[in-house]
Amino acid sequence: MEIFAYLEKYDYEQMVLCQDKQSGLKAIIAIHDTTLGPALGGTRMWTYSSEEAAIEDALRLAKGMTYKNAAAGLNLGGGKTVIIGDPRKDKNEEMFRAFGRYIQGLNGRYITAEDVGTTVADMDIIHEETDYVTGISPAFGSSGNPSPVTAFGVYRGIKAACKAVYGTDSLEGKVVAVQGVGNVAYNLCRHLHEEGAKLIVTDINKDAVQRAIEEFSAEAVNPDDIYAVECDIFAPCALGAVINDETIPQFKAKVIAGAANNQLKETKHGDIIHELGIVYAPDYVINAGGVINVADELSGYNQERALKKVEQIYNNIEKVIQIAKRDSIPTYMAADRMAEERIERMRNSRSQFLQNGHHILSRR
Repeated sequence: MEIFAYLEKYDYEQMVLCQDKQSGLKAIIAIHDTTLGPALGGTRMWTYSSEEAAIEDALRLAKGMTYKNAAAGLNLGGGKTVIIGDPRKDKNEEMFRAFGRYIQGLNGRYITAEDVGTTVADMDIIHEETDYVTGISPAFGSSGNPSPVTAFGVYRGIKAACKAVYGTDSLEGKVVAVQGVGNVAYNLCRHLHEEGAKLIVTDINKDAVQRAIEEFSAEAVNPDDIYAVECDIFAPCALGAVINDETIPQFKAKVIAGAANNQLKETKHGDIIHELGIVYAPDYVINAGGVINVADELSGYNQERALKKVEQIYNNIEKVIQIAKRDSIPTYMAADRMAEERIERMRNSRSQFLQNGHHILSRR
């Protein structure tokens, strides 16, 4: 892999290799773009097949965070960290303390958070060495469990997508097929039920399904049957790549809007559902409630203020749909264009983010 050629081709700003012999730390911090502000993105710990695979994942995820943060309206750029190792057996305090010192050394260009393979407890250890970390324990001023806030944002996005299709954002009487009933989806189901939607749910966790039946009067179906049910809205809230060659012919819904990441198996599937007249709410726009929530910690967390920002996901989905109509493109392309247009506007008036006295975090 020709590192500098790759960074130049995709407009990456910085990649930092971090190692600490004593603790076994081997990490890659990738910073994609800081036009809008310091790069925010979580720390993932995974058993990668090679160092090159870890680098590629860090770079891919960092770019994704640039688009997610920009589309969410945050004054933050995109970054990501991957730590090479087994999160079940390779973690130790020294590792995260050493990693925290590397973050501190970037002087605010990068802010981390929890991700796959890391926990709130890990973030607390990092916090011993740096303030540039979010998603720490509530005792330190964190926002706590992000699932309810993420769910609220998805709920708002579903309403906006429904308005585009059905002429009203009311969900009363609408049939919503929810794939997965985990923490985020459970809270989403609560919002949908309270507005009078009828729920059809599935999950490999039978207890989660039973809870939805009892609390929300949901109808349950087998996991393989959820794609073909008669419904108005399909809400994927579990697996990625669920919009694919096999599932698209089964869809009855006119709206696809849910919390899952990477819902399109390939971009061509976004083109296909667009041609079929299905309105797709791009995943990184509709599920941005979590990152909006943790970003609020940087100003001293205020739940009411954070929820007001998350409400704007409704407007963001509306804008994506407007751009799709304006430019005659699928919504997944429109989401990228919305993010890119915002970054370009700011690029004309701001240079790369470099920490100075005017940008010190308020909680320091």
